[in-house]
Amino acid sequence: MNISEKIIAKHAGLDSVEPGQLVVCPLDLVMANDVTGPPSIKEFEKIGKPVFDAEKIALIPDHFQPAKDIKSADLAKSMRDFARKHKIKHYYEAGRVGIEHVILPEFGIVAPGMLIIGADSHTCTYGALNAFSTGVGTTDLAVGLATGKAWFKVPEAINVHLMGKKAKNISGKDVILTLIGKIGVDGALYKSLEFTGEGVKELTMTDRLTISNMAIEAGAKAGVFPFDEVTKAYVEGRVNKPFEPVEADKDAKYCQTVDIDLSKLKPVVALPHLPENVKAVEDVGKIKIDQVVIGSCTNGRLEDLEIAASILKGRKVNDSVRCIIIPGSQAIYKEAIHRGWIDIFIDAGCVVSTPTCGPCLGGYMGILSAGERCVSTTNRNFRGRMGHVDSEVYLASPYVAACSAVTGEISSDLP
Repeated sequence: MNISEKIIAKHAGLDSVEPGQLVVCPLDLVMANDVTGPPSIKEFEKIGKPVFDAEKIALIPDHFQPAKDIKSADLAKSMRDFARKHKIKHYYEAGRVGIEHVILPEFGIVAPGMLIIGADSHTCTYGALNAFSTGVGTTDLAVGLATGKAWFKVPEAINVHLMGKKAKNISGKDVILTLIGKIGVDGALYKSLEFTGEGVKELTMTDRLTISNMAIEAGAKAGVFPFDEVTKAYVEGRVNKPFEPVEADKDAKYCQTVDIDLSKLKPVVALPHLPENVKAVEDVGKIKIDQVVIGSCTNGRLEDLEIAASILKGRKVNDSVRCIIIPGSQAIYKEAIHRGWIDIFIDAGCVVSTPTCGPCLGGYMGILSAGERCVSTTNRNFRGRMGHVDSEVYLASPYVAACSAVTGEISSDLP
């Protein structure tokens, strides 16, 4: 079996499973945010049962927080009241909050071998830590809150075979965008992506979290990495509970293999209005931009800010560009202050925000007007995603985003 099958089989109490098989599994974690949590709570209350385990639920109001208006305040209050009533251990808001898919790994709440559902499509992020983690809808989450169980259709798995060494200007964002460009936004529909090969060890945990995060942009249920020295180093000192890493069998079955040579990758950008519209930056020509966003659950980690700071140090954001920096958590924000990066960002002419999802989903902190273009390190560039339906979002790495902020056009080089 592959990693996905092993995790599902173990949780289902079976010796083995096969693609297409339907199973019911106990869950290690159930999570929701301020968009998906309130409707899930309403459905949960119809069931009339207590929560299954107050320590295995995570509620994180991060999409519209700090509250941008009365409606968003009401959403957060719904979650806050529920968390207090049921004594939910992992409830984080205000000064304790961060972007959900940043803080759950950071706090050591997710771990190798876990089976996780979340009412957010980017719940697949935790596959970077050798877990099987996937997004679900409101009613599935409500049942999960009450029973601690969910049903799964065992997915087929695509073997993404990585080889070679990546250049310094290449990051996980270039890897996943290249993959999506190869197979399309439905290329892994109801499949899992499993990353194998010698190239895996070339990827930092930040790279892996970015890659797993955007597995859903290829249609995948999960994006799973093996447990290795990089994973071990990350979880040590963070995860304070027993866990069991999972390794694919040597004869594991995959429905397809996609080869990616990291040494051949170039900085890329996904043009509007789909993540599969991927081109090398050097091939897109001169495209003037109005805004840059560096942050989100995809690229709001410390390493991402370090890349941006290295480019913006001693430089100025182009006069025609608004550049917004959003650290993914309070710890990342604080460390960036200590390292002097926030000074670099402000001196360059950037806006630095409290941790929040903000403009990624068109929430706030950077909404686009008609005709405006944004280079963003977020994960989706659908029409109207970040504002007006006639605006455009170009997905890129922190390296490309920072270069573009300086030059005023999509760039992977500086003058």
